[in-house]
Amino acid sequence: MCGIVGYLGPRQAPAVILNGLKRLEYRGYDSAGIAVLAQNGHIAMRRDVGKLHNLEGVLAESPLVGHIGIGHTRWATHGKPAQRNAHPHVGMSGRVAVVHNGIVE
Repeated sequence: MCGIVGYLGPRQAPAVILNGLKRLEYRGYDSAGIAVLAQNGHIAMRRDVGKLHNLEGVLAESPLVGHIGIGHTRWATHGKPAQRNAHPHVGMSGRVAVVHNGIVE
């Protein structure tokens, strides 16, 4: 199970997404992350293992800026809680970010 939030609009996406994730945190306590489309066209991402509070600390130290983004809270049903398994996952080009609910094999 997980919580997924997306935003596209005039406000700063990270704050809107973080607020949405707070409402969905009960769907996943094992990790959380946010990806935002940066002005250079690449994806900027922050994620951390543990409760959403941990991600808030990461964002305080290294803020994201953008008006388009996605966020995810994870309940580790497959694969251990680890940085590698935290979402979003960003492609090697840095231009695509993905979150999902379930197992992708």
